[in-house]
Amino acid sequence: METVALSLGGSVLIKDDGPDTDYLRAVAKVLLDLSGKYKLFVVTGGGKVARNYIKAGRELGADESYLDEMGIEVTRLNARLLILALGGKAFHAPPKNYEDAMHAAATHPIVVMGGVSPGITTDAVSALLAERAKAKRLVNATSVNGAYTEDPKKSPNARLIPRMSHDELITLVSRTPSGAGPSTVFDSVGARVLARSRIVLSIVDGRDLPNLRDALEGKAFRGTQVQ
Repeated sequence: METVALSLGGSVLIKDDGPDTDYLRAVAKVLLDLSGKYKLFVVTGGGKVARNYIKAGRELGADESYLDEMGIEVTRLNARLLILALGGKAFHAPPKNYEDAMHAAATHPIVVMGGVSPGITTDAVSALLAERAKAKRLVNATSVNGAYTEDPKKSPNARLIPRMSHDELITLVSRTPSGAGPSTVFDSVGARVLARSRIVLSIVDGRDLPNLRDALEGKAFRGTQVQ
C-alpha cells in the first residue's frame, strides 16, 4: 500500500469564528475514501488561532520556545477534531513523536498528529514524517493555490509557479522571518528535508477538495509541484 503524507494548514481548518466542522467532515470523507488504497499520515497546523495565542504570549513576555509550545497545543487540538471526524479509521489520539506515529500506523490506515517540538513547524513535521514513513509524496493543503513569486495576499505582481525544483523552493521560502508562528507557503527546514529524500511536494488550495484529492492520488492537479 502506497504511503502519502498531508500537511493540512490551520488556515483551512479554522474560520474566523472557530473550527469549520463542515469542512472537517468533508475533508474527512476524502481521506476515508482514499484510506482503502493508501496509508495516510496527516499533520494539522495551528493557523490563526495559534498565531493569536503566540501574539498574546509574546506580549506577556514569553520566550520563543514557550510560544512554540503554545502553538503546538493548538495544532494537537486541531488534530483531535479531525480524528473525531474520521471515526475509527484514524488512530484515537495525535502521536507526539514520529516513532509513536509509526506504531499507530501499524493498526490504523490514517494517523493524524500536530506539532512535535519547539523550533519545528508542522510543515517540517510533515516532511520529517513523510521521510520516516517513506512516503512518495507530500501534499501541502494551504490557504493559497500554490507557490508564488511573492506573497499573493500582499503583492499584485505575484505570479503562480506551476513547477519548481527543490532547490528553487528552498531559495523561495528561505526569505521567511524566523520565530514562533511563521506564515509562509512552506517551511524552509521542511523544504530541505524533502530535497534530501527527493519527496515530491504538491502545494494546493486546501478548500478545493476535488483538486486536493487529485494531488493526494498523484494525478494532475492545479497548484505547484516541487520535485
